[in-house]
Amino acid sequence: MKILGSRPALVPTLITIPTLILLVVLGTWQVQRLMWKTNLIAGVEAGVKAPPVDLPAQVGDPQVWHYRTVTVRGTFDHAHEFHLMSQSQRGNFGYQIIVPFKRADGSIVMVDRGWVPPSHKEQSTRRDGLLQGEQVVHGIAHVPPVRGWLTPDNEPAKNLWFFPDLAGMAASIGIGPVPNLVIDADDTPVPGGAPKGGQTKLEFPNNHLAYAVTWYGGAIVLAVIYVLWHRRRAQDAAEKAG
Repeated sequence: MKILGSRPALVPTLITIPTLILLVVLGTWQVQRLMWKTNLIAGVEAGVKAPPVDLPAQVGDPQVWHYRTVTVRGTFDHAHEFHLMSQSQRGNFGYQIIVPFKRADGSIVMVDRGWVPPSHKEQSTRRDGLLQGEQVVHGIAHVPPVRGWLTPDNEPAKNLWFFPDLAGMAASIGIGPVPNLVIDADDTPVPGGAPKGGQTKLEFPNNHLAYAVTWYGGAIVLAVIYVLWHRRRAQDAAEKAG
């Protein structure tokens, strides 16, 4: 072969060809992930910037409301609030306070009222913030993230939640099915200052282009090394023959 300068060597070829294929596949996968992430970010930005709309009583497909700015009216069931381990936007350890929110039609949605530090986990430390009567909540609706493979099991008996299992939360307090949708309350000040709303994370890492360049670049480097190695091998063979 003129490109290689000699017939391909068996062992280097058996190693190089599968590795090249793998690198190209990984690069292509990252390009696909880049397109998906770009569309996701665009959709989130459009949803949160759109004017708020009333969340309907029946939420057919929660994904339709993923990262939509909504308004809900109803009353908080403070007796059954949930403590979800979390970090604030500044990276401080604490809890997200998730509370069942009963609407006039009887339907219930979960409202994430915001973040509190460990010192304000118990309601007795933030009584002023236990809003009573009908309330209007403005916030961002989103489908909760799935459990990570390293995430511990929730401990409903201790009201300690490591991931937002809305169905499990509802079952633990004996209420009917709730939509798989959380309403993150906005940053409207709460009496007493806790919980602190407006904690929705809207920044999504998008490093897929760099990853794609890395994988494709690795494939190019490997192909160049493969060709140069064969050419050097052919030159050495020619020198010995001469």
